[in-house]
Amino acid sequence: MAELTMTDVRKSYGPVSALTGVDLRAPEGSLTAVLGPSGCGKTTLLRCVAGFERVDAGAITVADRTVAGPGTHVPPHRRRVAVVPQEGALFPHLSVAANVAYGLDRPARRSGRVEEVLALVGLAGYGARMPHQLSGGQQQRVAVARALAPRPPLVLLDEPFSALDAALRGGLRRDVREALRADGATGILVTHDQGEALSMADQVAVMRAGVIVQAGAPAAVYRDPVDAWVANFLGEAVLLPATVAGNAAQSALGPLALAAATTAGGHVTVLVRPEQIRLDRPGATGVPGVVLRQDFHGHDALVVIGLADDVTVTARVLDAVPAVAIGDRVSLTVVGPVRAFAA
Repeated sequence: MAELTMTDVRKSYGPVSALTGVDLRAPEGSLTAVLGPSGCGKTTLLRCVAGFERVDAGAITVADRTVAGPGTHVPPHRRRVAVVPQEGALFPHLSVAANVAYGLDRPARRSGRVEEVLALVGLAGYGARMPHQLSGGQQQRVAVARALAPRPPLVLLDEPFSALDAALRGGLRRDVREALRADGATGILVTHDQGEALSMADQVAVMRAGVIVQAGAPAAVYRDPVDAWVANFLGEAVLLPATVAGNAAQSALGPLALAAATTAGGHVTVLVRPEQIRLDRPGATGVPGVVLRQDFHGHDALVVIGLADDVTVTARVLDAVPAVAIGDRVSLTVVGPVRAFAA
């Protein structure tokens, strides 16, 4: 196992700054998801850790060994860092077992390691098959097995599930996470999928414009984002202007309890998650509104409600079939405290 540390890492391509001072610590044996929009520097971060790019400034250490820094650039093949690309990139002329064994020396190939890692990724007994005989999800499992086979201290996963359909992604995410944990590897997952990051990772690092703006446990980052941008990026968010009065904020949803004291001035932006909004019959205690739209997702539905002054909010209804229809009048209340940001 190995801890990864990045300290003030910078990387530019000509006039374009890809990394503008990245600080990140990934504890050994953990899975850290680096999450951010396209173009924020996620892939460059991964390439710098792998050694495919030289950093312009800063330092990268893996298992207390500096692999990049002032006057230091350890080449990729000497870093003992494995990379799982977006698509498995298997050798088409080699069997599954031969693909997995590719980076192993002869004693390791005879040790049963190939069969061991295939079992870890749920492909026990598939060694004799050829890549073209596998589904896309199975090919990605082989790619993960090949990465784990040499027992690298660090495994980098570059959006490995993006090419798969939704039905495959969920199961593969769980199996890959368990395989990493069972093998004791530290993992870095680069993704733009919020659900993937929040469900898989021990730590989520949110990236914007070449820098990590927040890192922490998934629940903590979701519930206590550092700013409105992170709040909105990490899932459905209702962001409303409000005025602070003591320990509460007055908004279009009425008075809202604040999760923490704010040093912002009288005017703030408050974050309400859709699951905090409860719908009730018209006339009940709460703020009146009208149902404008429903987006049904099977396990829940997002209900868009219009309030006074053309304000719209979104509530998450956990019933399989929401008991409201477009045009219905409802009353809204907010459950639990909310987060406030400077306006």
